[in-house]
Amino acid sequence: IFWSELVNSLIVSIGTMVGVVVLALMVSFVIARYEFKFNKLLYSLFAAGMMFPITVAITPLYLLLRNLHLINSHLGIILPQIAFGLPQAIIILVPFLKSIPKELEEAATIDGSGFLKTYSSIMFPLAKPIMATVVIMQFIWTWNSFLLPLIVTLSRPELRTLAVGLYALRGENVVDWTGIAAGACIAVLPIILIFICLQRYFVDGVAGAVKS
Repeated sequence: IFWSELVNSLIVSIGTMVGVVVLALMVSFVIARYEFKFNKLLYSLFAAGMMFPITVAITPLYLLLRNLHLINSHLGIILPQIAFGLPQAIIILVPFLKSIPKELEEAATIDGSGFLKTYSSIMFPLAKPIMATVVIMQFIWTWNSFLLPLIVTLSRPELRTLAVGLYALRGENVVDWTGIAAGACIAVLPIILIFICLQRYFVDGVAGAVKS
């Protein structure tokens, strides 16, 4: 059961992380590099979204997921967490993308590059350091999330994540402290590994932010 919970946590965390990074980078690219009527308003709305944690909307969110038949599924955990993870990622990415010289984008346009080509060949590679920051923060937040996975997988124990599984080791009369301690030690390993893998980009992102 423990290893299936570990796999479930990896599926949910990686799925959420990929969704947040891809969508946030595309939205941030439009907000940072294009001028349109509701540009600042859109950015302000995403900033305001950071003030509402997922716990505030848990009841209507559950009803929505139930109507969409997403209860007892990984997708029912991933999609809401992508939605609630986007504001923070966009707030981090927009200032960084605004600092990239426009000459690079203009040169790509002269060479015949369209929106997608400019996005994939210029913005995406240059945003790797700040993306590492977003990846680490989002992965940790999703990996440690408890309430939403608990509610969504309440009737399907085989789909529950590691955080929910560790909580299940606490019974009414007996607490498996040995299992909780061992599980907690193993649970922290993916976070350490992802930080080690992205450490170089993370340091570059921090250094670039300090320099600017």
